[in-house]
Amino acid sequence: MVELLDVSNLSISFTQYVQGLQQRELKVISDLSLDVNEGEVVAILGSSGSGKSLLAHAILGILPENAACSGDISFKGKVLTEEDKKEIRGKSICLIPQSVNYLDPLMKVSQQAIGKTKDEEDYKHKKSHQREVFLKYGLDESVDNMYPFELSGGMARKVLLSTALLSNPELLVADEPTPGLDDKSVEETINDIKKLAEEGKGVLLITHDIEVAIRTANRIAIFYSGYVIEINQAENFKNADTLMHPYSKALIDSLPDNGFKLTEGTQPLNDNKGCIYYKNCLLRKDICKDTKPSLHKIGDSKVRCHLYNGGLDDET
Repeated sequence: MVELLDVSNLSISFTQYVQGLQQRELKVISDLSLDVNEGEVVAILGSSGSGKSLLAHAILGILPENAACSGDISFKGKVLTEEDKKEIRGKSICLIPQSVNYLDPLMKVSQQAIGKTKDEEDYKHKKSHQREVFLKYGLDESVDNMYPFELSGGMARKVLLSTALLSNPELLVADEPTPGLDDKSVEETINDIKKLAEEGKGVLLITHDIEVAIRTANRIAIFYSGYVIEINQAENFKNADTLMHPYSKALIDSLPDNGFKLTEGTQPLNDNKGCIYYKNCLLRKDICKDTKPSLHKIGDSKVRCHLYNGGLDDET
């Protein structure tokens, strides 16, 4: 497999003012590492508001100015600078945003999909390409003359997807593509994303919907309080016994089909010197309280847990 995206030890924090002019650093993402290969869908799964979308913004180079970012983001083997991200954004790497609000409410769909044109010949070429891509996803010519507010939820998702594909990108970042959709539209979105991978594109799917992640992705990375704590094959998330991290197991056990077996506790808002899951973990050891576990490779999977660290030096 050809590796398209490699995120290595990415951390993102923001400066906050508290009690007047005093400042503090709020770390939202810590030591995040994952990769996406050509022809693969990798889902990053986490609760709403946990900072998952910031990963997408970091990859595309659109973080707000008060964000501090460390670690490396590589595309096709090259570590990207902010200038590199600006250059390939919307070309080799494209975002499928989560909201129709990314569309200009005052412009018709085809106008903003086509963008600026040099002359009439350029317009005809871009218009023909836009129609070809839109038709591929079931959007007929009537959609071209619609304004965003006239689109249904499913149509809006397809417009956002089709617009992202106009530049024929190699990597797509799909940020929460299914919330608010009816079952039919969710099914269509899942099929559309899987089809992109079948065509050789890499897809990073950011979601809080575990069912969508399992049905769509090849691999799933579990995001917990700013850390990736496990990366495993999607099929292994169908049964808690085939997972490694205690949180991943608890997550699967809490699903309705598995009897709503809930674990007490909430995700901590602040980082600590030990394992981020320490207070909620039923299998915690003394080392977990004061020592952070690294993300270790176990076969084809990875886990951030001291239960699996014994004698292993293969850290990422």
